[in-house]
Amino acid sequence: MQSQTKRQMSPDQLDALLRSTAGIGCRLETELTDGWFNSAYRVLLDDGRPAVVKLAPPAGAAVLRYERGILATEAMVYRRLAALPGGSVPTPELFCAGEEFLALSVLEGIPWDKAADRIRPSTGAALRRELGAITARLHTLAPEDGRFGYPAGESGLSAPDWRTAFTAMVDALLDDADRWQSPLGVPPADIRTLVAEGRDALDEVAEPRLVHFDLWPGNIFVDLGTDGTHARITGLIDHERAFWGDPAAELVSLAFGGDTDPDSDLVAGYIEAGGRLDFSPTFRHRLALYHLYLGLLLVVECGPRGYGSDHLAFCRDTLADAVTRLQSLG
Repeated sequence: MQSQTKRQMSPDQLDALLRSTAGIGCRLETELTDGWFNSAYRVLLDDGRPAVVKLAPPAGAAVLRYERGILATEAMVYRRLAALPGGSVPTPELFCAGEEFLALSVLEGIPWDKAADRIRPSTGAALRRELGAITARLHTLAPEDGRFGYPAGESGLSAPDWRTAFTAMVDALLDDADRWQSPLGVPPADIRTLVAEGRDALDEVAEPRLVHFDLWPGNIFVDLGTDGTHARITGLIDHERAFWGDPAAELVSLAFGGDTDPDSDLVAGYIEAGGRLDFSPTFRHRLALYHLYLGLLLVVECGPRGYGSDHLAFCRDTLADAVTRLQSLG
């Protein structure tokens, strides 16, 4: 995916960056082009380890407020996940990190979206159950300072309670929408009203937990084995958009890969691993708010990224559907 936030580097520049910051050089093998925000390169480090180097946007690139400092957020998440017992949340190993880059181990397997046509229904059900369990373990992580919202201080989007943090997150996107003249299709005041009407539901969230919020199939690696019947999840990637908040919000991106209803394989795996999802009316109200947030985010980011009309149309439809869903709760 082409994006104006992607930073390009020559092989010599990439080698020099790692040498000056991490004390180890690399040989560029190929650019990984699937990402939507950061540039990423497959490299071979001087000590023989294959790695993926992920670059922050170039200095001066236009980013949304919540995107300020998110490379450091991703590094933090890798460190926190590495401390969990027994690799309970599979993810790349963080080799080294600087202000401008991360160097990560290479995962086995391929992204789930690229393997989907080779996964049998029974295997897919087992994978969704495994994904639910992994997600429940991800949600055991809590912030050290007890605050909700985005971890990076540069965004200024954290608060001591979830309602305040989430409202600030929506307001920041609406400010970005005004800056980029985003075609929301709904007045910003209406969006603010919908969020305000959910205040009681948001206030039910008492403890912040790590929410990846980007667990669509492209960010989940799977190994199909030799015959496709013994598939397994080998890792979750792209933790940069993680925030401290309501675990229910995770269902928004997980729904891009399959069913997330109460009787789904994913929810079964989540509950079996100790997670809690009650699907009460207030839970469903919060979930509708998180769909609204994602729809708003998708439309607004089209401005600074420079995405084309087809993708913008998809994003606008996503936002319109989320608004309709929330309005139907009134």
